[in-house]
Amino acid sequence: MTGHLFGGDPSPHRRHRDDRADREERRRHERARLSVGRATVGAMRFGFVVPFGDAREFAELATLGEERGWDAVFTWEAVWGLHAWVTLGAAAMVTERIRLGTMLTPASRWRPWDLASAVLTVDRLSNGRAVMGVGLGALNGNWTAFEDDEGRRVRAAKLDECLAVYDGLMQGQPFTFDGSHYPARPVTELIPDPPVQRPRPPVWVVGAKIVGRQRQRSLERAARWDGLIPTVIENGEGRDTSSPAELADIVGEVTALRTAAGRGAEPFDVIIEGDGSGEFMKREPPDAGPWAAAGATWWIESWWSVERDKAGLPELRRRIEAGPPR
Repeated sequence: MTGHLFGGDPSPHRRHRDDRADREERRRHERARLSVGRATVGAMRFGFVVPFGDAREFAELATLGEERGWDAVFTWEAVWGLHAWVTLGAAAMVTERIRLGTMLTPASRWRPWDLASAVLTVDRLSNGRAVMGVGLGALNGNWTAFEDDEGRRVRAAKLDECLAVYDGLMQGQPFTFDGSHYPARPVTELIPDPPVQRPRPPVWVVGAKIVGRQRQRSLERAARWDGLIPTVIENGEGRDTSSPAELADIVGEVTALRTAAGRGAEPFDVIIEGDGSGEFMKREPPDAGPWAAAGATWWIESWWSVERDKAGLPELRRRIEAGPPR
């Protein structure tokens, strides 16, 4: 499980809508839920996370993954550690097809213009293969040794503003933004060339379904962007989606939100983390087919349990050489 979760407060006005509006929303949700079941495993793409290694080793594993038919390779971000986007840039120089991304970028701790510059660079180096997974970030010693925890609410606000500035800069000048945390004024000199992917390299967002809560702000956030990394919060604890049926319900909610916003026809990805070894996580069912039928478009092998020892890199190579679980 990613551990990068969102929260949100219920909206009073939604609790008091009339019965007719409630019935119409339920019908819209059901139509969206049923529509995602038409997906097939043939639409599923497969990636893998490299949990450790330097930039050169990452690039070598990305090359191997491309040769073995994987569709994407991902790294992760540390506050103090190897730079994720420099690492992806190294892989961009030695690959041609495989997509390159993060699982995950804690966007709330980036200055938006710095993040946009990093992703733009990788997108142009790779000729349009960059993708960014974002979340609030999992607080740990690597983070709090350097930065205090500002609290979930502040991090969520910074995340939203960071993504708004990222989107605006990618779409070009003139761009102005007046946020509570970040300002942006039009730039008239040294303007970089645009990204290859238009209107921007895609953004996949962690969307947390909070069981028992009426308004789902986290899912609303994911619906505004290009992909959903689903998770569930139940009794205050985060967990992965437990079944294809639960995933289909979450995807149905997000699809309904996008349809209501006039974005239902636009491409949208749904990402499921898996582990073919069953060491890090167990998916039931373990094969991708039922998850694709429930709406998933990406299966990401997340080998976080592989030890960072002498046998670790050979084990990663073995798993990558085996190819995706198609």
